[in-house]
Amino acid sequence: MIGMETYPLKSITVEEATELQFALVDAVTKEFKGSEILTRGDLGIVPGFNQPKTTNQVEKVLAHFFDGEAAMLVRGAGTMAIRLAIHSMMKAGETILVHDAPIYPTTKTSFEMMGLTVITANFNCLEEIRAVVEKETIQGVLLQFTRQKPDDSYDCGEVIAAIKAVKPQLPIVTDDNYAALKVPKIGSQLGGTLACFSMFKLLGPEGIGCIVGSASHIQKLKKENYSGGLQVQGFEAIAVLQGLIYAPVALAISAKVTEDVCKRLNAGEIKGVKKAYIANAQSKVLLVELEESNAVDVLIEAEKLGAAPNPVGAESKYEFVPMFYRLSGTFRAANPMAEKNTIRINPMRAGSETVLRILAQSIQQTQN
Repeated sequence: MIGMETYPLKSITVEEATELQFALVDAVTKEFKGSEILTRGDLGIVPGFNQPKTTNQVEKVLAHFFDGEAAMLVRGAGTMAIRLAIHSMMKAGETILVHDAPIYPTTKTSFEMMGLTVITANFNCLEEIRAVVEKETIQGVLLQFTRQKPDDSYDCGEVIAAIKAVKPQLPIVTDDNYAALKVPKIGSQLGGTLACFSMFKLLGPEGIGCIVGSASHIQKLKKENYSGGLQVQGFEAIAVLQGLIYAPVALAISAKVTEDVCKRLNAGEIKGVKKAYIANAQSKVLLVELEESNAVDVLIEAEKLGAAPNPVGAESKYEFVPMFYRLSGTFRAANPMAEKNTIRINPMRAGSETVLRILAQSIQQTQN
């Protein structure tokens, strides 16, 4: 498959996730009256807020919970959160630094829309980061928290520190999709200017993104995004909290199942599996290398046995059966041949026995 070691992000434990749940509920009680939280919120452009009052309250909760100066809910999910965050710190035609790896397609589109010049550095090498930041004229940085290549091993906090050691004022946007609430801290808590992620990936409503961090950058965005149609309505903001409260524990359990299944596969529990890896591709998943080049057929059989064949929002509220699907686009770009004999499995809300049963039966069916 990959022929190399992977370096998945270290997930928080179920106990740590439980504490995050408690902390979020505590933050809610400091901003809302009990009667306010038992509603679906308000609508429209409320004088004094230029947005629904409920949305403003939820943003304050999120800022407090993530230790940020401010927070903003936006339409367009994680993609638009990143796009707006980059816009808040850069002008058209300026230069942005990214990791030397395949760029996520929607992020690449954002760069093209702004006419940004892209400069790369290997984020796995802190020396190279410092050298590039010192040498090049750069106006901003985009740092993806999760892995873009199978062999990525960089630590988000260390990369931010390396950049700031050379240019302390250089704005840094972190793409925290698939990492928020799975790891102890998001990018803004590690020193980044703005952290961005999709609420849909955290059991929240469709199409809503979040930006957390610098108040000055967020105020600029709020001033520009003033029209009624751009506002996240009160009922959507309440739904953000409803999903976010349950996301940490659900994601921690999924990570625990992933680790258990990986261990059992590598112990030889299922015939037809050569090796299993854990990787952030983009969400934390199992990469299962098969002994034969029958990945496509195994995926077809897995769907017949109840596995989801494709993502909806990649860990959205709709996705609870295990997902068996092909490698991510960025991983395929890094290693095109792996698609023939490797599949990606996300347990979602399933237990180890369900995942292993579906995999074993799927492999067996391809050999009949």
